[in-house]
Amino acid sequence: MGRLVPAVTRALDILELFLDGDGTLSAPEITRKLQLPRTTVHELITTLAARSCLVPVPGQPGRFRLGVRTYQLGSRYAEQLDLAAEGERVAREVAETCDETVHVAILEGLDVIYIAKVDSTHAVRMVSAAGRRLPAHCTSVGKMLLASLSQDEFDTRIDGRELAAMTPESLTDPDELRAALAVVRERGIATEHRESHPDVSCVAAPVRDSAGRVVAALSISVPMIRWSEEREAELAELAAKGADDLSASLGHRGPG
Repeated sequence: MGRLVPAVTRALDILELFLDGDGTLSAPEITRKLQLPRTTVHELITTLAARSCLVPVPGQPGRFRLGVRTYQLGSRYAEQLDLAAEGERVAREVAETCDETVHVAILEGLDVIYIAKVDSTHAVRMVSAAGRRLPAHCTSVGKMLLASLSQDEFDTRIDGRELAAMTPESLTDPDELRAALAVVRERGIATEHRESHPDVSCVAAPVRDSAGRVVAALSISVPMIRWSEEREAELAELAAKGADDLSASLGHRGPG
């Protein structure tokens, strides 16, 4: 753990004050409650207002309330909570249909974070778990999510980063990964063969929100002993249906 940044801590302390009372405060009230220098409070309020975290209260000079940015952050948090809950529900339905392990994951940087996992009834141990982080380029969910990025955003994220291998089959060359993502975009389905686990293959499909943005991916993981081209086609269709069901629960109504 690194050290706490005092200025950030103070700014968050100010925002948290608005959780009490009528939701409005003046600079002198903030100064008194937090026992901070007046100049410091003024600078922090100015900064928070510039970032739309605080806004002046109409008709009440010198008083502030929470701004639209805090609402947007709270809404995004709520969306993630809904996504996790709905992801668990849909993953369970898909797993009951195919009796294989189903994941739902989101992208953070160049990693995926699994927010839902439902195991099959087969005695096969998977490398993932809800809450675990894995390199996106080694997983089908990660490829699906990376493929949803614009080329500029992908290049920015990958610039200067080493693509570590999880198995000998992992893609570690950026150009090879770009080519693989182009195939994912064309197919609308991502696959991964022994790239995150030497004995497992996966297929994944995109999950979209109400605005049509890809916010997650749903995958089905299968041990190689139960994998075949026919099984891949079946599971790709099932993953796509599950992802569409999850997208619908998030308000998506248009085509993928």
